Amino acid sequence: MAESFSSRLPGFNKLAFEERLSLIASLCRLSPEEAVALYSHADLPVEIASQMIENAIGVLGLPLGLGLNFRINGRDYLVPMAVEEPSVIAAVSLAAKIVREAGGFTAKADDALMAAQIQVMDYGDPLRAAEALRSHKDELLTLANSFHPAMQRRGGGARDVEVRLLDAPEGPQAEPILVLHLLIDTRDAMGANLINTVAEGVAPMVEDLTGGKVLLRILSNLCDRRLASASCRIPVEALADFGMTGAEVARGIWQASRFALADPYRAATHNKGVMNGVDAVAIATGNDWRAIEAGAHAFASRSGRYGPLSTWVVEGQELIGRIELPLAVGTVGGPIKVHPHVRLMHRLLGAKSARELAQVMAAVGLAQNLAALRALGTVGIQKGHLALHARCVAVEAGARPEQVERLADLLVRGGLIKVEKARELLRAMPPPSATGTTG
Repeated sequence: MAESFSSRLPGFNKLAFEERLSLIASLCRLSPEEAVALYSHADLPVEIASQMIENAIGVLGLPLGLGLNFRINGRDYLVPMAVEEPSVIAAVSLAAKIVREAGGFTAKADDALMAAQIQVMDYGDPLRAAEALRSHKDELLTLANSFHPAMQRRGGGARDVEVRLLDAPEGPQAEPILVLHLLIDTRDAMGANLINTVAEGVAPMVEDLTGGKVLLRILSNLCDRRLASASCRIPVEALADFGMTGAEVARGIWQASRFALADPYRAATHNKGVMNGVDAVAIATGNDWRAIEAGAHAFASRSGRYGPLSTWVVEGQELIGRIELPLAVGTVGGPIKVHPHVRLMHRLLGAKSARELAQVMAAVGLAQNLAALRALGTVGIQKGHLALHARCVAVEAGARPEQVERLADLLVRGGLIKVEKARELLRAMPPPSATGTTG
């Protein structure tokens, strides 16, 4: 075990990458091989990593795969997904195949409209301050657009103004919270930096108009005017599997959806399944998955009760799935500009705009949800998970690539998927032959 040391490292961010790595290796007693492993297999050059974040010491990789079989609005997509959970890509590809054979997904997305929030305090009379902002809407929009004229030239920019007076959390005796929303179309950018620049630039005018003091000036990640949705219709008979009729499988999916509508405890797990797919695409394409998560879960609570982002119903002989969620994503700017692998992922996907990317992500979320509910409503979620988990255990036990599938199969059939058991089975397996196959 490494000796105790202080995490107070003044000037660490000023050191060259090699110096930072050497210091950490010394403090944590890393071997030369362990130190090199922090960056040697990375697709992102350490020079770029050091520019992207503070205190960089390496790059952490995630498995990168492709979600297959997606047909959305009549077009086929190979969907890049970065995720460590074994079953995600296999499950989403199977669900997409089922939907593809039924005609594919239909998806749509709103314009990229985001809200810049400007909080005002100590403004005096609330009605007078609110009216001062509303009556100067045109001047506020003109000023907002002056900070990003290129955005206007691309068809975006500040579109509208909203003034909100919120009840004070302390009660009616306290000053209401006055908030100005500037609604900004960010086009193909996620838009966080743009929106924050505008909010800070407009703040002095807001103070002049209201006589108050501006405090917070920042975007909202509840981008409920930037929604994406997807839907699919699957003939019930196409769902037959696991020795069950299509009607039985469809009913199981519908009942699972009803459960999520009725119970926030279930809805949280239901939505986690949706976000398994959405987040994996966001990470692969260099988008802010944390902002997407925050917006999605806030949107799921918009009625005052947490609910599911997707729903499934049986109508006649069809199972119909629908999803809607806010998706603030971009195809330009941020990591997309500087990360070579992220740029390559955008080429693989081929989405020409942020709106198209949002449509793809909504369809992926719906497919991921279908896969989870189909398993839950039939054989249970663990059967599929265990087969993929066994492969990870086989690798951890030291199996060669040509031994992994065979060892994983033995683990699943034996019902004990543990590293110790995998090593025991591996010792009993014949060594690889000269041709690289197991005997």
